[in-house]
Amino acid sequence: MSFGQIRKVKHFRNLPADGTSERAPRTPRDESAVRFVPLGGLEEIGRNCSFFEYKNEIVVMDVGIQFPEEETPGVDYIIPNVTYLEEHKQNVKAIILTHGHYDHIAAIHYLVEKMGNPVVYASEFTRAIVERRHTEFPNAPKLKFITVKEGSRERLSEHFTAEFFAVEHTIPQAYGVVLETPVGNMVNFGDFRLDYTEAGEPRHLEIFDTLRARSIHTAFMDSTNAEFSGHVPSEETVEKNLDMLIAAAKGRIIIAAFASLVDRLIEVIRIADKHGRKVAVNGRSMKDNLEIAKNLGYLKDNKGVMVPLEDIGKYKDDKVLILTTGTQGESNAGLMRIVNGEHKIVRLKQSDTVVFSSSVVPGNERSVQALQDNIARQVDELYNSKLLDIHASGHCHGDDLKLVLSLVKPKFVVPIHGYYFKRKALVKLADAVGMTRNQVKMMDNGQIAELTKDTFTITGDTVPAFYVMVDGLGVGDVEEIVLRDRRSLSQEGMIVVIATVDRHNGRLLKNPDIISRGFILMKDNQDILDEIRKRLRNVMAGLPSYREVEPDYLKTLIRDQLGAFLYNKTRRRPMILPVIIEI
Repeated sequence: MSFGQIRKVKHFRNLPADGTSERAPRTPRDESAVRFVPLGGLEEIGRNCSFFEYKNEIVVMDVGIQFPEEETPGVDYIIPNVTYLEEHKQNVKAIILTHGHYDHIAAIHYLVEKMGNPVVYASEFTRAIVERRHTEFPNAPKLKFITVKEGSRERLSEHFTAEFFAVEHTIPQAYGVVLETPVGNMVNFGDFRLDYTEAGEPRHLEIFDTLRARSIHTAFMDSTNAEFSGHVPSEETVEKNLDMLIAAAKGRIIIAAFASLVDRLIEVIRIADKHGRKVAVNGRSMKDNLEIAKNLGYLKDNKGVMVPLEDIGKYKDDKVLILTTGTQGESNAGLMRIVNGEHKIVRLKQSDTVVFSSSVVPGNERSVQALQDNIARQVDELYNSKLLDIHASGHCHGDDLKLVLSLVKPKFVVPIHGYYFKRKALVKLADAVGMTRNQVKMMDNGQIAELTKDTFTITGDTVPAFYVMVDGLGVGDVEEIVLRDRRSLSQEGMIVVIATVDRHNGRLLKNPDIISRGFILMKDNQDILDEIRKRLRNVMAGLPSYREVEPDYLKTLIRDQLGAFLYNKTRRRPMILPVIIEI
């Protein structure tokens, strides 16, 4: 099986060949059990979404997007499949959003109406991000929010109660959730990391002692960095190194970071103010997040540290710091426009110091390397997290997860948030703290688990969890056959054959026109074009002259004949598009 075939199985694992949402045969349901179903986030990074169900009540945990990948060309986002929730929307009592990153919140605008527009429980910061983005969806229903704080306890329905606790991440008001259910307490940590002092001492461990006292039934554990040993670098170390770089820079400083790393952005602004630099922001999403942080009191700008990007020319270079998006080499992001000389205001100078305060998202290594090479040709000072600790992940490393498991001591643990091999690493971590293999439950998207007071059973049933693509204004209208055609076009190119024929007898009335895109350079392959025309004439000559042409039949003949010839000649399979003009 090829890599592409493996990915296809992953994308559409529950999707039959006819494109329907047929489910696996049902096994008898235990009505006394709480059901847990992941709809995304267990076979990819992103698209985080799951739900708990008891009798006629459903609570949804996060509704995030996944960004497109190599196997989904042209797609804007991938969102969870909520077919089951749509069919039972009268039972959906609540949506809980753990924090404000797009991979946990940004599909809600597309899906909330399908789920019956239930009440959304979120922190003030998360709510502000969702509400600002929701203005871009005028046809979506108005969201119904209940704002929660650290320590908030909310009755979601007759059988479900949620209690919220603060976790360390990279964005304000990131919360974990204890979900009280009829069979026990479930805890979802959301995305989290442990906070360490610069001396290496963990902070704020008391919450995990509190959780242990709650007798946690199942812990749903962020596995993004589970395969890495050790601990996440201290944010204090990151801040110290950034302070050192900013203090030493002779000219302008350009710091590239994710727009979602709000805590880091706020700290950079504080350090810039300390060293007398003005801060300008390049990138709409980053501006929006900092505006929300300012409105909610997380960002103080009493001294006018923040200035419009248009005003940076009013200050000396050694008094300017620019925050920008574009750490992953995205073609339309702010940093790429600066580096390519396409930005209206900012041009790189040799005296600039460029800092990447971010990690490289898997799959973006080549584009990031090309971007940094281009920057290195234009400036003398370039730093990234491999040269210096100027980035700390928002996700626990392996030793951190072991510590949490040893403190909380849940009956069961479900690795979530990551590819299978990342989640599988949690099996060894659990084993190291004395948990058995039977206590670690490896699930896939769409599988159904039934939880009783003492058991966690993955049933043989599934619900639809295949990818739903957002492409422009279309949601869910890009199916596998469309993606297959896009991949074929990108890999093999296309040939368009235009044949003008007599409607009555099928005879060619003029020499066929041929157009090639992404397959061959026509002026250098005249022999192939001549052979295509010759074979096309042979196909037309073989048609019965006593009846009218059937265009669909003729197109199939042309595709079959030319496809076999072109493969034998080039060992490539371009998309062949016959166009029949009948006169």
